[in-house]
Amino acid sequence: MKKILLPLLLLITTAAVAQVSKATLQASGLTCSMCSNAINKSLKSLDFVDQVQANIKQSTFDISFKTGSNVDFDIIKKKVEDAGFFVASFTATLQFNNATIANDEHIQIDNTQYHFLNVKNQVLNGEKTIKLLDKGFVTSKVFKQNSKYTLKACYSSGSAASCCEKDGFKQGTRIYHVTM
Repeated sequence: MKKILLPLLLLITTAAVAQVSKATLQASGLTCSMCSNAINKSLKSLDFVDQVQANIKQSTFDISFKTGSNVDFDIIKKKVEDAGFFVASFTATLQFNNATIANDEHIQIDNTQYHFLNVKNQVLNGEKTIKLLDKGFVTSKVFKQNSKYTLKACYSSGSAASCCEKDGFKQGTRIYHVTM
């Protein structure tokens, strides 16, 4: 019995956990306050969004999330696109608890898969900000520049490929490519 419990306890204590608390996105294509208002209304319609603060001069939106909610970055991006605009940059602030990350490696944190690029190997604890690098979350130029940090096929598709199977991710699973 002790042989079974010890590995189980180790697994529990090393599980990576991170709660998304807020995000900031910069939208492209905004020309007036009506444009900003369209994105603002669209983002506020999401059930996991608590508040949205728009900065018209910088075309940014600070989003806070409801505690304990499951935040979906792709849905946020889609809401911006549905309003007629594009995401030029996207950062998210997460509260990490014992998340070991390594450069150009995959990790599952809560129910979300991440692929960290251009980072130092480290254990993350406390509040940290990550920047999403996937298509649709950065400009095409930035996406292309970041491709030099990995040769793994999942970067170009945003989905788990054969490179991810060794990490236990099924092909087609959504993987967010991020840096700090």
